[in-house]
Amino acid sequence: MSSRKVSWGVLSTARIGLREVIPAMQRGALTEVSAIASRSEETARKAARQLGIPNCYGSYEELLEDPGIEAVYIPLPNHLHIPWIRSAIEAGKHVLCEKPLVLRSEEIEELIELRDRSGLIIGEAVMILHHPRWIRMKELITQGAAGELKSVNGYFSYYNRDPHNIRNQADAGGGALYDIGCYPITASRLLFGEEPLRVSAVMEHDPDFSVDRLTSVLLQYSKGHAVFTVSTQVSPYQVIQVFGTERRFEVPWPFNAPIDRPLEIRSHAGGILEPDTAAQTFPPCDQYTLQGDAFARSIREGVPFAGSLENARASAKILDAVFTAAKTGNWVEIR
Repeated sequence: MSSRKVSWGVLSTARIGLREVIPAMQRGALTEVSAIASRSEETARKAARQLGIPNCYGSYEELLEDPGIEAVYIPLPNHLHIPWIRSAIEAGKHVLCEKPLVLRSEEIEELIELRDRSGLIIGEAVMILHHPRWIRMKELITQGAAGELKSVNGYFSYYNRDPHNIRNQADAGGGALYDIGCYPITASRLLFGEEPLRVSAVMEHDPDFSVDRLTSVLLQYSKGHAVFTVSTQVSPYQVIQVFGTERRFEVPWPFNAPIDRPLEIRSHAGGILEPDTAAQTFPPCDQYTLQGDAFARSIREGVPFAGSLENARASAKILDAVFTAAKTGNWVEIR
């Protein structure tokens, strides 16, 4: 493989980029962040100075015109993903965009057409797909370590009632399901190794923001069930529990995995009062670094990227069905 790093530009000074993704990519073996853009040149300059990024631009268009940029990372609000992915592809840049890529699954088809016509890569930033703990969890299920997989249960919550936060703005594609629902959906799809057949859901909306703040979902797979709750107005917590006929696994802090400590997969068998408990430990790592390097390998070597448009389309169809199920109160089949 070529040792030449992929040169990245970042569209927006969003918090997730400044705090998590950009510093992680700057530590990557195959990635270098060469430029950042904001709608304000002063804001872009401040971010560039803070993170040691050599170039900054006062508009997204200017960054896309930079011939030295090979790929762009887009952490813009959800409703802006499609237009700026389109602009980046038209400018000849590969694109890694934050989830969800789209607000309606049909919109993925335009992205697939853009990808196929341009020969450029468009990826969805679902960072857990690159974490060694999730890769190992998939291996354990495939090897039959749990027996027959029957149930995947998840919970992901935090508390945020800031009216200025895009997660509380309906017009920007806010709400709990769009923001964090993809993670338990991705986890259950990964472990079952198939797509769900149908979905049922209940959803509570914030009376001021009109976004979903508490959503609970039941996914029916051919082999079992997945149940999860996501919320933007509950005390912070996250966990995934995996139940097989022979053993139960628990994945603590499964999504926002800390990078400064070892992480575990815990397994349990036997009775409730006298369980046979074991743990597999994973050394500290940064899943955002791994994600950036994986995308770079896709560019340099043609290695398939886990967050592909086909993977994004499957998740988007489930999100569509969850909204419909919650609205109608009926089971909805996944198209």
